[in-house]
Amino acid sequence: LAPVIAKAAEVVTATFKGGGRLLLCGNGGSAADCQHLAAELTGRFSSAPRPALAAIALTTDTSALTAIANDFGYDQTFSRQVEALCRPGDVLLAISTSGKSPNVVRAARAARDLGGRVISLTGPSAGPLGDLADVRLAVPGQTTDRIQELHITIGHILCDLVEQDVLSAQPR
Repeated sequence: LAPVIAKAAEVVTATFKGGGRLLLCGNGGSAADCQHLAAELTGRFSSAPRPALAAIALTTDTSALTAIANDFGYDQTFSRQVEALCRPGDVLLAISTSGKSPNVVRAARAARDLGGRVISLTGPSAGPLGDLADVRLAVPGQTTDRIQELHITIGHILCDLVEQDVLSAQPR
């Protein structure tokens, strides 16, 4: 998957360099990965000093999640947030081990409709989420736990590549 991971990193880096944001969404363990990766980008991944990068985990605002689920249904928990936050040129990193999570698929559709790009991170069957992606990362794991382990590894590689690119662009 190295060439596809590199392409995903290029998309994210170009987004940050253009003043855009990375939005992340997923359920369960994937939600935790979203929060983890957003923290690596807004804080820092390595020890090298760099500007904070605009990464927002759509999985962390319990008031928004529960209000949207209550008022509109769970399938819209992420798409409503995407509607509010996504601007043309932003990127949504949508994580679903099955590629079929309805709320994640709806978020990807919303991002595309708003002029955002979509990177999907799925298991081997990318499902409808993969069909909506500009960059599709479908890992070869056969069980949810192994797929999630590969997802966080890829997430760390993405953070590292993005950070290296951002650091190389800084004046010395």
